[in-house]
Amino acid sequence: MPPLTKKERMQISRQPMPEQEPLARSRNFLEVNLGFTEELARMEANRCLQCPKPVCVEGCPVGVKIRDFIQLVSEGDFLGAAAKIKEDNALPAVCGRVCPQEEQCEAKCVVGVKHDPVAIGRLERFVSDYEREKVGIRTPHVKPKTGKKVAVVGSGPAGLSCAGDLIQLGHDVTVFEALHEIGGVLIYGIPEFRLPKNIVKAEVDALKNLGVEFQTNAVIGFTDTVDELFENGYHAVFIAVGAGLPYFMSIPGENFNGVYSANEFLTRVNLMKAYKFPEYDTPVFDCKNKNVAVFGGGNTAMDAVRTAKRLGAKNAYIMYRRSEKEMPARLEEVHHAKQEGIEFVFLTNPLEFLGDEDGWLRGVKLQKMELGEPDASGRRRPVPIPNSEYIIDLDMAVVAIGNGSNPIIQKTTPDLSYNKRGNIIVNEENMKTSKKGVFAGGDIVSGGATVILAMGAGRTAAKAIDNYLTNTEAW
Repeated sequence: MPPLTKKERMQISRQPMPEQEPLARSRNFLEVNLGFTEELARMEANRCLQCPKPVCVEGCPVGVKIRDFIQLVSEGDFLGAAAKIKEDNALPAVCGRVCPQEEQCEAKCVVGVKHDPVAIGRLERFVSDYEREKVGIRTPHVKPKTGKKVAVVGSGPAGLSCAGDLIQLGHDVTVFEALHEIGGVLIYGIPEFRLPKNIVKAEVDALKNLGVEFQTNAVIGFTDTVDELFENGYHAVFIAVGAGLPYFMSIPGENFNGVYSANEFLTRVNLMKAYKFPEYDTPVFDCKNKNVAVFGGGNTAMDAVRTAKRLGAKNAYIMYRRSEKEMPARLEEVHHAKQEGIEFVFLTNPLEFLGDEDGWLRGVKLQKMELGEPDASGRRRPVPIPNSEYIIDLDMAVVAIGNGSNPIIQKTTPDLSYNKRGNIIVNEENMKTSKKGVFAGGDIVSGGATVILAMGAGRTAAKAIDNYLTNTEAW
């Protein structure tokens, strides 16, 4: 069969993602998106124009060879495509599910100028799932041992990406994780219906097979300080502890029972499987037939409100002080939430949580807003409308307005440089900190960002650490 012409490729529509029916999925924690079939994947891959200069790669923080892997998909060489992706991306099954491709690689896609862009993320997910299900995750070549040891603090996407690159370069790597499961935000922050935990476990097991050592329940700063890691024989340290300190709104009533941070709510449900209570002995607020509101407009807010719906909430609200246009959440997540019956309340700001004499949340006082001039974020600033206050009944509230840096490392490693938000300051070209032999990346440096950006920082750090270990005096 002769290759398709450019005109023929442009005439192929973007292939729809098979997914659970909305009513059914709003009552279970099974994955919403079901993944491409082989036929759908090859059809979607045929939409790629195989540009001589693939500008889509410019939108990928880890530099996946997008044109090359998609060409292999179109030829039916799915295992070859998986191997091509893993030359640059240690967690393709994860990234194919949770990365905002519409803002990154797909935003650069030439097809997207006049039509829908090629579904790069869905193809990445397909080939990584195909490999895992057909032959298991294959391990790449590992260089001979160098005798150097690296400590990676945190097992989220930045830490895992860095560890994967360093182990392949021949260094011994130990990942220290504060919690009892490996994966960081991939495990505790993202719900099962968006990222099944067996996917994360498979990727972690692949790193274990390469030789990466993992230590759980290890809170660096308490169990060992950064300085003690060096005393214990590590030659370099990569700090990737994320941004896990939840922000609250500083309004009256936030201490009532029934008011959660998104971190606590999602950690209880995702990591400790509260949605299977009492099979798993981790209680969480009983949402059945209750009114639940989530305050915020990002992906974490979407995760929390869709989780509450699955736990049986009668009314599940997103309350956001700006309009829908300003919401930072992925369009797909907003679309899925609407399909599942989530009610969006825009241009509304909470003033006070109201409770009963026993200390339980019973309502929230709200104020309507209007949009003024753009603020520092580039979004129009919400401005209160006078005399627009009103009260609604509420049984549970989740605050999902962002996170800050955990202060433990900062308190125990004062010779690192930090900004006013507590983020570690690095040289962005190599992720080097102010302390010799210490590198940092991910949300502890950037603040809350995406999985793939954290992975990109991890890869940059791994390259720099390798250079440092082979030429320490030059640093």
